Amino acid sequence: MRRRLVISYLLLMVLVLFALETPLAVTLASRETDRVRADRLADATRFASLANPALRGRGSGPLAGELGAYDDLYGIGAAVVDRDRHTVVASTSWQPGAGTTLALDIALSGQQFSAPDSVWPWMDGPLVVAVPINDGGEVLGAVVTATPAGKVRRTVATWWLLLAAIGLLAVLACVSTAFGLAGWVLRPVTELDAVTHEIAEGDRTARVRPRLGPPELRRLAASFNNMADAVSDVMDRQRAFVAHASHQLRNPLTALRLRVEELGPSLTGVDGRAEHRLALEETDRLATLLDALLTLARAERAENQRVVVDAAEVAASRVAAWQPLARHRSVTLRLDTADAPAYARTVPTAIDQALDALIDNAVKFSGAGGEVTVTVRAAEGGILLQVRDTGPGMTTSQIDQATERFWRAPDVQNVDGAGLGLTIVAVLVDASDGRLTMRQGRPRGLVAEVWFPAPGDLRVEPIAVDAARP
Repeated sequence: MRRRLVISYLLLMVLVLFALETPLAVTLASRETDRVRADRLADATRFASLANPALRGRGSGPLAGELGAYDDLYGIGAAVVDRDRHTVVASTSWQPGAGTTLALDIALSGQQFSAPDSVWPWMDGPLVVAVPINDGGEVLGAVVTATPAGKVRRTVATWWLLLAAIGLLAVLACVSTAFGLAGWVLRPVTELDAVTHEIAEGDRTARVRPRLGPPELRRLAASFNNMADAVSDVMDRQRAFVAHASHQLRNPLTALRLRVEELGPSLTGVDGRAEHRLALEETDRLATLLDALLTLARAERAENQRVVVDAAEVAASRVAAWQPLARHRSVTLRLDTADAPAYARTVPTAIDQALDALIDNAVKFSGAGGEVTVTVRAAEGGILLQVRDTGPGMTTSQIDQATERFWRAPDVQNVDGAGLGLTIVAVLVDASDGRLTMRQGRPRGLVAEVWFPAPGDLRVEPIAVDAARP
């Protein structure tokens, strides 16, 4: 936009200069031509006053000497012609040309003549002046002078070059001023664009300086900051409410579960014990849901803090942590990675929690005899972690909805879970500037991949990880 503004200012300046300097250049050329023409007409009139004796056959008198001295001093050819167009007296450099014929025709008709009206730098012809010689109202002849226009052309060209230099300086000053003005006008817009991107990337503390640019943009910056403050406050309140509600509900839920457990020994009927078992399962499911909500609130509250971790080491620790559950469910869980470190730059615990959610889903839905493979490798300038299972997989439409909160596939409604695992993964991956993709496996199953950027400086000390239980 700055370039377009500068071009607009420059175009306006060029048009103004063209509108002002073009008439001035024409005026300067006309003025210089008129000055020279006036001098030549005065000289020709003086020669005409001396030419009467020569035209009446009484000798040239002082006229020949005057014309010769005039030619020697100024280099201007001059001639006296009678009414029959015969040259009576002429200077040494006089050469009749195409322009002198018309000049003599007009002068012998009793009128003064001069041509051209203005001398331009690209013209080559001389400045021709002709004056009639009168005696008692009778035209006896004419005086013609041919002035070389070189000096006039140089003078006009000098004036034009001076105008061009002044115009160039004005254009340069306009460009410099335009850049400064455009920068002053657009600086708030540029900063607003940068702050918008920072907020979109997760830095909710970024704000625009409200004291930049014209008053209208300063008001816009202040309004944007107020809006960002309001949105940030609403988000903080929402996340705080989810976190506090999840945390506060754990105590009454724990007490409720204890009371339900205490009812077990007093139930003797088969139906009563079945209902008792279902009630305990629902309390466990509610506890899992509260834990997931608390984890999601913490993940969404994460700002732009980044840490460097060895993704291969984290993957090994998570696979080892999930091995007991995989063996319990008769699922083969394996890790496929190179021995070299695979450093990634993420928000804290992003890889841990992402792998926990993906491995949990893969083991849960693979079923007895299934296989789950965790792969870590470098890809696209970062680190790619892939979890592949042999379960039933998901359709394309289900994959599109899988990261929505509390969404669960219609055929797994009775399977343990809160429907927040993939949502948490998506939030953590997005906060780390990463990417989450899922696709159908071949011949069956689901392939979930998370990509994290590599650190810009591999000398950063990676944080330690532990093989905590899932």
